[in-house]
Amino acid sequence: MTTPSSPLTSAEWLRDHVNDANVRVLDCRYALSDPLVGRIAYLSGHIPGAVYADLETDLSGPLQEGGAGGRHPLPDPATLAEWLGSVGIGNDSVVVCYDDPSTGQGFYAARAWWLLRWLGHAQVSVLDGGWPAWTAAGGALSTDEPAPTPTTFTPDVQSGMVATAADVQARSQGTLLIDSRAGNRYRGEVEPIDAKAGHIPGAVNREWGGALDEHGRWRGADAQAARLDAGSAPTVTYCGSGVSATPNLLARELAGVPLGPDNRLYAGSWSDWISDEARPVATGEE
Repeated sequence: MTTPSSPLTSAEWLRDHVNDANVRVLDCRYALSDPLVGRIAYLSGHIPGAVYADLETDLSGPLQEGGAGGRHPLPDPATLAEWLGSVGIGNDSVVVCYDDPSTGQGFYAARAWWLLRWLGHAQVSVLDGGWPAWTAAGGALSTDEPAPTPTTFTPDVQSGMVATAADVQARSQGTLLIDSRAGNRYRGEVEPIDAKAGHIPGAVNREWGGALDEHGRWRGADAQAARLDAGSAPTVTYCGSGVSATPNLLARELAGVPLGPDNRLYAGSWSDWISDEARPVATGEE
């Protein structure tokens, strides 16, 4: 069987391989404004065999006292590995994650992709174009919830993919800090979610949505490299809570810089940064 060779998988590939014995699909649709939206969409119709992955309960850890770790802390690796095994994902599985970029929040699948890569799983990708691409390709729909055979997932945590607040503060002059949020949040003009507005001093703004074209498909390598304007410099990317930053991490990988020390996620992101009053805040353009 031919397996995906990039962080992206086409709807046509998945349509032809969705029933292969070692292919597993994660439905990651969600909405921060209404946590039930994704689950309702899943129950209304999903890719056959797909398991629903909830941002809050499956793809994040419990909130910490005082806000440290941010609004969507990384899950405990052993806990995440146990959940993956319970839904039939093992170390030999080919995993495809999808969401619905037509809703304007097409970053949840990238969060799942990043988490599996963080656990050392190489055979994981994001469905290019998400749910709309699947339906446009004539993919089948199902309303049945699968009962996958549990297996064992053994994690191999890639600690070099993660940056902490201390790493951000101590970063070298040559490291580019990328803020993936909307420009008005970066500049501190509005803040609809977190207690403080603004950005981490020294960060540049590269909104995550620029990674996708007007059809919700991922832009090519040259476009991603030009948009991020990072070259070969090490980057640390953040957002509000470590979710919408992940498309920029995937974009960097498309542009030739794999996840790791030169392409890291500040997992706690802005919501973790502002949990410590001593950390500086900037507003306006850099």
